Amino acid sequence: MTTAYDFSADDLDGVTRPLDAYRGKVLLIVNVASKCGFTPQYAGLEALYRDYRAQGLEVLGFPCDQFGHQEPGDSEAIRSFCTLTYDVHFPVFAKIDVNGDKAHPLFQWLKSTKPGLLGTEGIKWNFTKFLVGRDGQVLQRYAPTDKPQAIEPDIKAALAG
Repeated sequence: MTTAYDFSADDLDGVTRPLDAYRGKVLLIVNVASKCGFTPQYAGLEALYRDYRAQGLEVLGFPCDQFGHQEPGDSEAIRSFCTLTYDVHFPVFAKIDVNGDKAHPLFQWLKSTKPGLLGTEGIKWNFTKFLVGRDGQVLQRYAPTDKPQAIEPDIKAALAG
């Protein structure tokens, strides 16, 4: 697998969705959680999606319960939370692992392609973000503390490039 478009993931309905459907788009891939101190970033992610979707941005949310049991719900609970609390319209996929032996292959690839601080591959917490260019290659990795609006200039550059 050499690009983000080579992977698939199950959506909240359990349907396997090939990421090839997003070929040629800029992707912001984020591991999300509903009970995290960073959960309000959903609002910023949705704002980016609404502002830049027409230009080719797709935000892809991947719920994960590996950090402090902060995503305890099933797919229906996740969908309800995202819709009712943050009016999320960007695609949210089924809950996955991002670390360990059962880590989703997409996140295994993202982490190996763009390691974190000091070369560590592991995801440290919820709301780690990966910006993927139109060619399917990882451009940048962002820490959970990096707010969506702070990475807007990089998104604009990726959309222009």
